[in-house]
Amino acid sequence: MSHQDQDGRVRYNAAYLKVALQWLLGQSLAVLRFRDDCTWSPLHLAATALLWAWSDESTLTERFVTARKIAALLYQPQQEFAESYQCFMKLLRRWTATLLSQLQAALRCRLRDALAAFWQVHGFALFGVDGSRIELPRTKSHEAAYSLARHKKPRQGKRNRRKKPRTAAHTMKANTPLLWLTVLWHAGTGLPWAWRIGPTDSSEREHWREMIPELPDNALVAADAGYVGYEYARALLDSGRQLLLRVGSNVRLLRKLGWTKESDSIVYLWPQHAQRSEPPIVLRLVVGHNGKHPIYLVTSVLSSRRLTDRQVIDIYRRRWGVELFFRHLKQTYQRRKLRSTSADNARVELEWSLLGLWGMALYAQAEIHKHHGDPTRISIACVLRSYRRMMRDYRHPAQRGRTLSSLLRCALCDQYIRTNKTSRNYPCKKQYDPPPRAPEILKASREEVLKARMLRAVLGKGVTA
Repeated sequence: MSHQDQDGRVRYNAAYLKVALQWLLGQSLAVLRFRDDCTWSPLHLAATALLWAWSDESTLTERFVTARKIAALLYQPQQEFAESYQCFMKLLRRWTATLLSQLQAALRCRLRDALAAFWQVHGFALFGVDGSRIELPRTKSHEAAYSLARHKKPRQGKRNRRKKPRTAAHTMKANTPLLWLTVLWHAGTGLPWAWRIGPTDSSEREHWREMIPELPDNALVAADAGYVGYEYARALLDSGRQLLLRVGSNVRLLRKLGWTKESDSIVYLWPQHAQRSEPPIVLRLVVGHNGKHPIYLVTSVLSSRRLTDRQVIDIYRRRWGVELFFRHLKQTYQRRKLRSTSADNARVELEWSLLGLWGMALYAQAEIHKHHGDPTRISIACVLRSYRRMMRDYRHPAQRGRTLSSLLRCALCDQYIRTNKTSRNYPCKKQYDPPPRAPEILKASREEVLKARMLRAVLGKGVTA
């Protein structure tokens, strides 16, 4: 039975797609203008790009054809959009950075307003940060832009000659093009907040430092052992945000430095190169256990009244949700390997894939929360099927109880207990690296204590970590 409005008109599935797009885009693109002879507008281009990212067609060209048809029906422009996929991608390459900055700001406002109850965790806006690699087709364009071999210099003279010649396997591995994606992830909702994309040898810590200004004021960032570094921690703390890090044997911490009021849990991150002019970072050490080995965490929140040891451990446990986000992106959303053969197009494809995943999940969580459900139980697979069903049957009348809103309200993970498969002998089971060992914690030497006193005298009594 088809769905009818109160006025008796039959509503089609495409109408519900338009409602979702209007909720996501709103008036965020009203300030942008294309030139007068362009058949696209910023709103139409962004809506088509989102539909293009949501589509499940096998090729990018077919996705564009489908997205363009739906967008033309939804918005009915006076002049038809250009039919060329090359024209669409050329315009998208030029305007993606501008459109993304506007849409990211709009989605962040939507997230804070529609899911205000899930904005904070233990009194903080909690974020996790992590990185992952995205595969690319092996084309000359990708190899020149994103492979390790792009920095390879020709050997000169006998002094630089290798003792053993490179094998074909080594050469092929060096030429493998990959994108490095670093994501700043909101733990309360499980949605992305910001990201940076670069070649496979990009520094995820530099990506993280670039995203610090995009964090809200009351933010706490939880990161794994790979993000430890004095400069990066100092940049985050100087911005007024808080930090929680896992530390291992590659980190040297100090005790009894005398910089602040001492206690058994107070440690200092103060490497040798920073002792000349930079103050030490005062941290609180918390030791937890995951059932197999101890976990060493340090946080800039020094007061146990504001954040207890149990809450610190719970925050780090929640950080692992960013790994689940990458699984959704790569496996459920099928972005493990991109389809673009051009380096510029691949970056655009990944940007809009991330924005599309963020948008569809955010709208679904808002619908679930509006009808008194639990947004944290959202099933990305069900959400993706709901959107793609609407796109596949966009000209069909909406069935009662099968509208986009009703489908999203039911897009929740089941709660039955699954069988433990950890003992199964899988032939290609991933072998994880050994866990980090305990950090090196030393009592501050007399010279270090003297340096701290002299630095305090120079910087003044009002210095805080």
